[in-house]
Amino acid sequence: MSSTQHTPHTPHTQHPPHPPLPYYEDVSPGSGGLPPRAWSAETDAARLSLNGTWAFRLSPTATAEDGSFARPGYDASGWDEIPVPAHWVLHGHGAPIYTNHLYPFPVDPPRVPTENPTGDHLRGFDLPPGWPEGGDAVLRFEGVESCARVWLNGEELGTFKGSRLPHEFAVGGLLRPRGNVLAVRVHQWSSGSYLEDQDQWWLPGIFREVTLEHRPEGCLEDYFVHASYDHVRGAGTLRIDADPGGRVTVPELGLDLATGESVSVPVEPWTAETPRLYEAWLTTVGESVPLRIGFRTVVVEDGVLKVNGRRVLFRGVNRHEFHPESGRAVDLETMRADLVLMKQHNINAVRTSHYPPHPAFFGLCDELGLWVIDECDLETHGFVEMDWRGNPVDDTRWTPALVDRAARMVERDKNHPSIVMWSLGNECGTGRGLSAMADWIRERDPSRVIHYEGDLSCADTDIYSRMYAPHDEVEQIGRRVEPPWGDPELDAKRRRLPFIQCEYAHAMGNGPGGLSEYQRSFEAHERCQGGFVWEWIDHGLAKRTADGTPYFAYGGDFGEELHDGNFVCDGLVFPDRTPSPGLTEYKKVIEPVRIDGDGAAGSVRIANHHDFADLSHLVFSWAYEAEGDVLASGELAVPPLGPGLAAELKLPTPPETEPGQETRWTVEARLAATTAWAGTGHPVAWGQLPARVRTEQPHPTAPQEAPRRDTGRIGLGPGTFDAATGELMALGALAVSGPRLDVWRAPTDNDNGASWQPDERYGLIWRELGLHRMKHRVDAVEPDATGLTVRVRVAAAATDLALDTVYRWTAAGDRLRLAVSVTPRGEWSCPLPRLGLRMGVPASLGQAEWFGGGPGEGYPDTRAACRLGRWALSVDAMQTPYVRPQENGARPDVRWARLSAPDGRGVRIEGAPPFWFTARRWTGEQLAAAAHTPDLVASEDTVWVNLDHGQQGIGSLSCGPGVLEPYRHRAAPAEFTFAFSPLE
Repeated sequence: MSSTQHTPHTPHTQHPPHPPLPYYEDVSPGSGGLPPRAWSAETDAARLSLNGTWAFRLSPTATAEDGSFARPGYDASGWDEIPVPAHWVLHGHGAPIYTNHLYPFPVDPPRVPTENPTGDHLRGFDLPPGWPEGGDAVLRFEGVESCARVWLNGEELGTFKGSRLPHEFAVGGLLRPRGNVLAVRVHQWSSGSYLEDQDQWWLPGIFREVTLEHRPEGCLEDYFVHASYDHVRGAGTLRIDADPGGRVTVPELGLDLATGESVSVPVEPWTAETPRLYEAWLTTVGESVPLRIGFRTVVVEDGVLKVNGRRVLFRGVNRHEFHPESGRAVDLETMRADLVLMKQHNINAVRTSHYPPHPAFFGLCDELGLWVIDECDLETHGFVEMDWRGNPVDDTRWTPALVDRAARMVERDKNHPSIVMWSLGNECGTGRGLSAMADWIRERDPSRVIHYEGDLSCADTDIYSRMYAPHDEVEQIGRRVEPPWGDPELDAKRRRLPFIQCEYAHAMGNGPGGLSEYQRSFEAHERCQGGFVWEWIDHGLAKRTADGTPYFAYGGDFGEELHDGNFVCDGLVFPDRTPSPGLTEYKKVIEPVRIDGDGAAGSVRIANHHDFADLSHLVFSWAYEAEGDVLASGELAVPPLGPGLAAELKLPTPPETEPGQETRWTVEARLAATTAWAGTGHPVAWGQLPARVRTEQPHPTAPQEAPRRDTGRIGLGPGTFDAATGELMALGALAVSGPRLDVWRAPTDNDNGASWQPDERYGLIWRELGLHRMKHRVDAVEPDATGLTVRVRVAAAATDLALDTVYRWTAAGDRLRLAVSVTPRGEWSCPLPRLGLRMGVPASLGQAEWFGGGPGEGYPDTRAACRLGRWALSVDAMQTPYVRPQENGARPDVRWARLSAPDGRGVRIEGAPPFWFTARRWTGEQLAAAAHTPDLVASEDTVWVNLDHGQQGIGSLSCGPGVLEPYRHRAAPAEFTFAFSPLE
């Protein structure tokens, strides 16, 4: 039809207009509330906590019960009780739901299902003795998911949305000295739910504090601390705007000035490495609040983000608020524990993914010293399934709600020096709402930069931010030669911006791998200013089996209709905040002092990679080791090198050692004095420098023994073999099984990868090839005058791929030597999970000792934190309890290992070249079949030992890049040897 033609009018039936949407479905941010303002941790105005036990009733829909419960005199004696703060689904009312990005309800914005769990909360309270008369009072909610309606003493105050943001109501005229009744109706689903589609558990409830605050006449309505730093002059400029005006005193600086007045004085600046804070007081006629002021200036200059004139390198993590028992109701002690653990592991930055955390968190960051990206409570990721159709971010009807969320974040948190970026949100696509948020923030606070990752044009941002950009692309970005994008003008702007990875190195299960290669790019290119590992903590919820065994639950464990499994468990610490091997690895990779050099020449190079601090806060020590034993040690005098500087130092003359022994220097940097986050002597960095490489131990001079034949048996040295299969059955008096070739490992989350990844998902490929069900066909058992040769073909059903394996056994004295030769047959298109031997030893051999990498696990691309030494652990302690069981526990670069029983009996194993050593009480197949840790049942009679010549790397394919090529264990001819000696 052409544009000049007209469609004839067709009469149609008139339908009545739709009734207005209820408050929980309209797109407004709420009604009746007060404007946002700065949060004060302390004040001399009276406060009353309304936390505690509340009466609670859960209804299946938003309209199942009327609002009569809010009227005075309502009898709630038949209701249940629930603590506040809390999530009702963690207290026996309904169940949590985990989705990564899928909305767990039909997408029809702003409508939500009729099935909308609604929790009514009641709390009676009296005003405490001495509660001031006069003035006003404010009722404050720090966090409620997802929509609330509030009454006090029967009078409706209003409604609000924005779950992780504060909301306040003026209530002074409604308060009574005694018998006050606060009623709050909370809906699990609302229009706000469309804006809160973060990768986390859906957990409704009043999960942060509820507080009543007295607001005396002349109290602070709001205040804004402006404290910049001029690094050239060494001066700080302070101005505090306040409504109403008052006085500011900073005793340490000798300042007493009016609000709104600006003054410049010499100060020590605030940085994450040197978190200098000045105690101050802000006083008006009616109120006085303490302040902690940090002077610092944030700019983007010459395409580099600088603080106080220096480039900053973010060694960061993404942090959700989470506790395995209380969900997002996290107390101050837990917040501090998180930040202390971060600082102890060299982490210097936090992105508050994907919402503003509890406001007290930033005070701790100010105190302890961390850079912060404060992220708005906004994510609409589920609209990606509709190709972003209907995305609220590009629908102007939602813009007031978006700007309201930005304003509540900025106004609440604006007085914290630790916050250097405001983030518009996460995974929201693009749209006019984001631009409106950015415009509002820039006008309100031009002293910080704006972050958002989801728009490659960077139209609204001051930072070029990406998620999971692969290593080669990061290198291109660092050199500013990345491929062009879209509009030439915006592309040119983007190339002038600093670059960060707001998410990278997905820490799901065993991993992440590839951290060292990322860090080298960050350090080599000025534009690449680091990144934030996803993420800090596994979100496993505490649960127990029927017999009371504790474990951590993940998506699908609560009967969810839709869920994303254990994708919610992707942290550097386990749910109970025990550090994972990934956190240990990250600490080593990002350590702010680099220690390397030429150990053979007796020299060490110390490089200061801090951004601001010199090395005067550290002490250095050295140790000289032979075969893992420390022969000599002492202090190392290191000058107080400034940031970016390095020095070559001479090590002492080492002691004499036996010929052929492997020797090395270990140099450590430790805290010289106690800090707010660690005690004196806390290790910050270390390096090992080989002095003399290991020489192969000579073979015993005793002549090689000939095999001894017996009925169905072959004896060779301390070994007894099955004459038909050639399998070792005993080593001296020790019953054993194997060793025989093993190529299978229980796939890690990174082996399995993610469905959207273009890289090879090797965990699935390995299973398709049958590597978990390999068959061992014995082709020959050939004793001769000097030993025993066993020829075996190792292959799986339904494929012609095979590994021809030759075992050559020889013996001298009490030492049984095995040389293994492996030849792949067929076209192997994928790497092998592992290549080595698996053997079983008696379960009594529960104590392990080894000389090699440790004390924790390590794989080809996750071994930076493994220090070469002599280590001892029980077999049980060698296991890493990933929330979803998977391959774990390998120790790299092992020269020898021994497994022993309490009486000292056992086996010693030597290997050439050095090998990976794993010992556990279940097989790899049992490990792969387990969904949770209680599924792993220890064998009563066997410890299974893997001695691996090679291992596939780990990578980050559960959400990021796969295994880099140097760490892929390609199928290729291989030869390796082991020697076994019984311990009597």
